Amino acid sequence: MSSKMQGYLFVLISMCIWGGFTIFSRLSAKWHIAAWDLTALRFALAFCILMPILIYKKDMAFLWKKESVILALIGGVAYCVTSYTAFTYAPAAHAAIFLNGCIPLCTALAAYFLFRQPFDRHTWLSLIIMMVSIAIMSYLLSQQSAHPFGLGDGLFFLSAIWWGVFTVLLRQSSLTAWQAMCSVAIWSALIYIPIYLLFLPKHLDQAAWSHIVIQSLFHGVLVVIVATLTYVEAIKRLGAFKTGSIVTLAPFIAAIIAVPLLHEPLSLAIVCGLIGIGIGALQPWRWFLYNKKTYS
Repeated sequence: MSSKMQGYLFVLISMCIWGGFTIFSRLSAKWHIAAWDLTALRFALAFCILMPILIYKKDMAFLWKKESVILALIGGVAYCVTSYTAFTYAPAAHAAIFLNGCIPLCTALAAYFLFRQPFDRHTWLSLIIMMVSIAIMSYLLSQQSAHPFGLGDGLFFLSAIWWGVFTVLLRQSSLTAWQAMCSVAIWSALIYIPIYLLFLPKHLDQAAWSHIVIQSLFHGVLVVIVATLTYVEAIKRLGAFKTGSIVTLAPFIAAIIAVPLLHEPLSLAIVCGLIGIGIGALQPWRWFLYNKKTYS
């Protein structure tokens, strides 16, 4: 298999897992697994897998860097708690818009405010398209309901902010992909699990054991470990722009799948939001520029 084909295989794996994140997170609410519990399951299993590997390899020095702890607090604990909680109050289609769709917007803003990185013309165009799409969707939703937005939407957007800040800090850090993944998983477990055991409510007794095992394996292994590594390998073979563009499709596909699978409605307002945010996030005009440069 050629390097390019390997890249497409890796990006397909990443896309399936990231799309499944939306579906499985929404399912956790239906399976009576609270956000506090799901976050604990995710970090506990990842810790149990990764920590013995680091001990065996005697490669733990990077864990004591300040940036490892900061990345874990933002991209691990804060992101997971807010995003998992949001799925309790909002459908999967809202996550595609206010979480995954807004991540490029929040990342660009975080880069500007934290490191004064200016917007290029593609970013400006994306931001304008996204804001117009959200404005149109807000108007359509206001015609359908007196309360078009809820707590879940706000938490999704807060999660996008967390992930945007995390992404920018990760780019500026000296950590490799493996070190960053291990740092987030291990420090998140060390920080969150004691707080969860001592102070937070637990509802795992209300969920079926099969559901707990499924959620633990998916979030603790596939999301934390596999998706991170396949995404990095895809970037090496296909480049950041092409990989990011393809993977961005995953949450929007998940929103469509959620209609028959989770019996969630897909209104005209949500469809408009999905299309607008999708165009802004994917930046399809750059594909033409990319292909033109490739074949010129």
